[in-house]
Amino acid sequence: MALASQVSRADEGGVSFWVPGFFGSLAATPQQPGWSWASIYYHTSVSAGGDVALAREFEIGKVPGNLSAHLNANLNATGDIGFVIPSYVFATPVLGGQAAVAVVAAYGRSSADLNGTLTGSLTVGGTTLPFGPLSQSISSSVTGFTDLVPQFSLRWNNGVNNYMMYVTGDLPVGNYDSTRLANMGIGHGAIDGGGGYTYFDPKTGREFSGVLGLTYNLLNPSTQYQNGVDLHFDWGASQFLTKQFQVGLVGYAYKEIGCDSGSGNRLGCFQSQVFGIGPQLGFIFPVGNMQGYLNFKGYKEFDASDRPSGWNAWVTFVISPASAPPPATKPMITK
Repeated sequence: MALASQVSRADEGGVSFWVPGFFGSLAATPQQPGWSWASIYYHTSVSAGGDVALAREFEIGKVPGNLSAHLNANLNATGDIGFVIPSYVFATPVLGGQAAVAVVAAYGRSSADLNGTLTGSLTVGGTTLPFGPLSQSISSSVTGFTDLVPQFSLRWNNGVNNYMMYVTGDLPVGNYDSTRLANMGIGHGAIDGGGGYTYFDPKTGREFSGVLGLTYNLLNPSTQYQNGVDLHFDWGASQFLTKQFQVGLVGYAYKEIGCDSGSGNRLGCFQSQVFGIGPQLGFIFPVGNMQGYLNFKGYKEFDASDRPSGWNAWVTFVISPASAPPPATKPMITK
């Protein structure tokens, strides 16, 4: 459930909603009731070859509809996004669990460059003519707000075992232009939901979390393109060396399990996938009468298909209500 620059997620002729890596360690652990505030700095740098570059050219209308094309090109893109995520955790249990609501908003900059040579055959009045080679160079950048992402979650705790379910979606109100290579919004709505598990033993400091989800992407009304259903899994594993300091690994797997569709789809099924893994560090510290949490994590992507890949880094800072102190023990009185 996150928004990054559109071109950094240009995995198909359209753009999918989910940004891999949004969930991580301690994802399903209970939170303290009340208001919390999270800030995230996200940087991504990706590249792709001809198939993905051609898909982007189809989407932004740079290739005629009657052209059967081949593009020998490179697509390079970067994004720098700042997220703010206010959330509220309810003290009253819901279905025996802890309910929370949140909304994700973000502002940032995205840029992209596409350079290559287009060749193919052009059909005119039933006659097929050779086309090209045509050299192309497209540069695009945009600064603005992303789409809004509301979220609802429930968490349950049973000793060292913690469980979570969530539902979220995309409200397409961000800076978007279907003829532009780089965008901040994705141009269509989406619904996403899933569940997660965290094993956390405070005595040993060992922790493992995993969150599995599915995304249903709605039709983009500007391009008449609809992405297929996405399956995504985010995970994190860490060891608390002290009660305030953790080290570990993070990773994700992203796979489109449905086919792209819509009258604007000229690419066929075009299923994308990508995997990522990297290190993480976390720190817990007091902030007045609140609690602060600072996390650094990064991912190197691999085994990507029909999608740009590269690396990305996250810096997360959270302020939340401090954990309640343990109840005072009454002195034992003996006679």
